[in-house]
Amino acid sequence: MTTEVNRPALTMTSVKAACDKAPAGPKKDTALKHFRAAEKAQTAKNHTQMNKELGAAKLALG
Repeated sequence: MTTEVNRPALTMTSVKAACDKAPAGPKKDTALKHFRAAEKAQTAKNHTQMNKELGAAKLALG
């Protein structure tokens, strides 16, 4: 596998870790909603939507 193929998996892992470490509350709930949508997009091989949802999850935690 090339590095480009592995990059989305690394991003999913880092966003999941950030969601897990976040304190409970509306920001975490919103981030988890976007993370779950990103997981569905990844399963459907829709990488554009997956990246959009991961970005939204990161913003929700920030």
